[in-house]
Amino acid sequence: MVWGHGVTPGARAGRRAGLMMPLGPLQLGTLCEGVRGMAALRPALREPALSPPREPRAAHARHRPAGQRPRVRGRARPAAAAAPWRVRAAGPRRGMAPARPPRSGSSSRPPSACPRSRTSSVGTSCSFAGSSSRGRWGGLLPRGGGGPGLAGLANGALFLCPQEKLALKKKRRKEREALGDKAPPKAVPKTIENQRVYDETTVDPNDEEVAFDEATDEFAPYFNRQTVPKILITTSDRPRGRTVRFCEQLATVIPNSHVFYRRGLALKRIIPQCIARDFTDLIVINEDRKIPNGLVLSHLPDGPTAHFRMSSVRLRKEIKRKGKEPTEHVPEVILNNFTTRLGHSIGRMFAALFPHDPQFIGRQVATFHNQRDYIFFRFHRYIFKSEKKVGIQELGPRFTLKLRSLQKGTFDSKFGEYEWIHKRREMDTSRRKFHL
Repeated sequence: MVWGHGVTPGARAGRRAGLMMPLGPLQLGTLCEGVRGMAALRPALREPALSPPREPRAAHARHRPAGQRPRVRGRARPAAAAAPWRVRAAGPRRGMAPARPPRSGSSSRPPSACPRSRTSSVGTSCSFAGSSSRGRWGGLLPRGGGGPGLAGLANGALFLCPQEKLALKKKRRKEREALGDKAPPKAVPKTIENQRVYDETTVDPNDEEVAFDEATDEFAPYFNRQTVPKILITTSDRPRGRTVRFCEQLATVIPNSHVFYRRGLALKRIIPQCIARDFTDLIVINEDRKIPNGLVLSHLPDGPTAHFRMSSVRLRKEIKRKGKEPTEHVPEVILNNFTTRLGHSIGRMFAALFPHDPQFIGRQVATFHNQRDYIFFRFHRYIFKSEKKVGIQELGPRFTLKLRSLQKGTFDSKFGEYEWIHKRREMDTSRRKFHL
């Protein structure tokens, strides 16, 4: 009596359960003929023709029903080793690409300059750049690396490692120096900023109409040096600790500013008191869940009033590698990238918060940088390392503003006339459309 895996349909349930079934004379002869036929196909197969026999399960193993497969733990067995009578054909299946020949142990490819890269016929592919034949590109690349299909997109530079990118950059620089004036111009990369949709309200510095409007607007007394900025900083009703600390730090940035905390006093009653005490601007910091989330800036006495959404607030203690506490010197002011008529109005509002003559001995600078309609505020101190090198040191606080509305006159939520309101569904139709 010969014991083996059952091959009859009735014995397959026992095979699934891991049992050994006896083979009769007819079944044994069929099995032997199959083994003789497989011997001729064995050189064409990568896997062994017969799988090693499995050990019988323990007597206390749980018996599973005939229709249920056993649970597989760990790695599954190869397809050719699943059963001895299942023979894989040597040729490719219908509708599938032919199998690639096995890789030999020695390669005739030249070594690459990078120890972690592999050289192809077109370019050099780095091993950690996701360019393996079975990795990120899902088998589209040959085993050698980039290949002519994808690496040729940038002359092989798509999969270069940092060392090779540096060498290629030096090579191109030498070529440009050798050509001199005949060198082709450098390619300008396409960004959202330089592909911006043209705005009809973009300000021309030589436009006489814009110059006349700015000479007669609400900020003309400040730019004519007729007034001195005096700022009142207040908060929403009953502020919490983080908002209070933010107002105190903001007062150290803006000279001649005073902080008062509201306790049930309406904003419409505050504005007449500010005008009576010769304040030129009013800043209101709103909060939600103990976090500052809004800023209202009103120019006194005639407006306008701007409402901003505030985000990414960082206090001084939360900034890494910050400098010492700021001094009382008047800082310089940088207003960057306010190009439209609306942007000019917002930039002039920020400029009216600071005195005209900065004290350069303090080496402090306040920056309002507009990028994609987000206004980033930073406060730095620059340090002279040598006669040619200058470093900067952030002092804090920092925050980001997004304009929501611009209202004529002082704050009036019911009967105020709005010059501009941000409507997301109507205005944000293109990623390349900006308003400031």
